[in-house]
Amino acid sequence: MRVLGIETSCDETAAAVVTEGGEVLSDVVRSQVALHAPYGGVVPEVAARDHARAVVPVVREALSRAGVTLAELDGVAVTSRPGLAGALLVGLQAAKGLAWAAGKPLVGVDHLVGHLLAVFLRRDGAPAPEALPAFPYVALLASGGHTAIYRVDGPSVGAIRELGATRDDAAGEAFDKVAKLLGLGYPGGPVVDRLAAGGDAAAAAEAVPALTARKESLEFSFSGIKSAVARHVARRGRPEGQALHDLCAAFQGAVVDALVQKTVRAARAEGIARVVLAGGVAANRGLRATMAAACARRDVALFVPPFASCTDNGAMIAYAGALRLAAGERDALDLAPETRTALPRVTRKGGGAR
Repeated sequence: MRVLGIETSCDETAAAVVTEGGEVLSDVVRSQVALHAPYGGVVPEVAARDHARAVVPVVREALSRAGVTLAELDGVAVTSRPGLAGALLVGLQAAKGLAWAAGKPLVGVDHLVGHLLAVFLRRDGAPAPEALPAFPYVALLASGGHTAIYRVDGPSVGAIRELGATRDDAAGEAFDKVAKLLGLGYPGGPVVDRLAAGGDAAAAAEAVPALTARKESLEFSFSGIKSAVARHVARRGRPEGQALHDLCAAFQGAVVDALVQKTVRAARAEGIARVVLAGGVAANRGLRATMAAACARRDVALFVPPFASCTDNGAMIAYAGALRLAAGERDALDLAPETRTALPRVTRKGGGAR
């Protein structure tokens, strides 16, 4: 089975052709970073308009690289939720038109489910199938818009359960906002990660508090650490040179420690010795190294997708859609975009007692 996947939930226009076994035949991603960088974040209207310009050329390129025609596909998958409404609508309309014109089945995919299954994608040089995780596993999904820990018992929405999530900012959002405070540009995560590698977290410990609130909980909160960095910059100005490296190391270290500690605690509580990283923040080298060390100490197997499978891409959507098609599932042409995930939430947003 060969499935075309289309992803337009935020600021990447992506398309890919993937088999139900996870083999990536093509994967094309067109980033909008340069368009949104002057604003310091994603502008929904700008994103939707650029998706409209790019989606057809991106799909054509994905089909060309895979060496298949639209007629040779077995189905079309598209991100239908969650995401920016206008951006999702562009991808949905393109997918519907292609599916209708070619007489192919259409399936909508939850963007978060795509991330949680991206570890199974088999790209050039990827692990052999026997090295991939078995169900169930505990997954940390950390990105610019989402941060949560899930128990994944299977590939369907009904087999995925949230164990804990952020009450405010997502981890990637915190990285971007702190980078903006420090004048590092957008997106900030990769820049902070690079600068942190040359820093001493202990040298800036007073500026960045440890994320110790409700240590027994699996919930996260990153708004406080962002505010602490803002106060530090307001008092002392933007750091430069080694001081900037040290502050980035302290900030990243605090966020990474919280992500790692709670994920490993969740795996132990669930009695599962398999952990998967997912989402754009999973590309962070500090997170990868710290999680690997923590899992090794506790005899937990860690599975980390390659960088291309962490950030938003069409391959993860195609694969999740292929599994739905293989299970006999289909969606009608009245499939509508939804800004919220289909995965049930257990974490309430905002402050206050639980």
